[in-house]
Amino acid sequence: MAEGTDQNCLPAGFSGRVRLFPLPNLVLFPHAAQPLHIFEPRYLSLVDEALRTDRLITMALLQAGWQKDYEAAPPIDETVCIGRILTYARQHDGRLNLFLAGVQRARVVRELNADSLYRQAEVQLLEDFYPKSGSSIRSNMKRRLLQTSRNFLAAHSGGISQFDKVADSDIQLGALTDILAFSLNLGLLNKQELLAEVNVDRRAEMLLTLVSETLSTSDVRVAGYPPDFSLN
Repeated sequence: MAEGTDQNCLPAGFSGRVRLFPLPNLVLFPHAAQPLHIFEPRYLSLVDEALRTDRLITMALLQAGWQKDYEAAPPIDETVCIGRILTYARQHDGRLNLFLAGVQRARVVRELNADSLYRQAEVQLLEDFYPKSGSSIRSNMKRRLLQTSRNFLAAHSGGISQFDKVADSDIQLGALTDILAFSLNLGLLNKQELLAEVNVDRRAEMLLTLVSETLSTSDVRVAGYPPDFSLN
């Protein structure tokens, strides 16, 4: 049984069929939110369909070499994040700005032959897993992760007030790792590895190692808030 699993926001009777929105520069996590600027016809169609129905969009990371086949269906990483549209605004030229909240990890089982402009897939939902063996050390891991991340933020000038609000809350370790992994600029491949890890204790160890290793480097930044728009 998962410890402290958040109730997900997927609709009752979720079928496992999702609309894919692949990007080369974004890894979305549950418990995090990202603004998006939508202008390609296929993704405007995707968002229009989402707004008419369940408001769900599934973000996927394009694999290296995506430029050669971008207009078709370049390979994506199999671990994805289902997001829910919180707010949106349509521009005079038809483009859309929206705010997407990460809801649930998932793994692509197969892509579907869909009669739509955008890609669709069947996914398996992934839940956070809390091993019984880690329960005795989890509080200490959370404390170490919070302290190291706070040092990181202090060294790189940003987000301390928001971080303190998170640190002072009774947040579960899984949600904490997701928020930190999304907010800290640790590299897309590192973020994708963290998204793919459902074992919360291992994910926390991975994140702690990454933050510790990059704490002394000069080129590591904290993701700005609000984050930049991701362009499609």
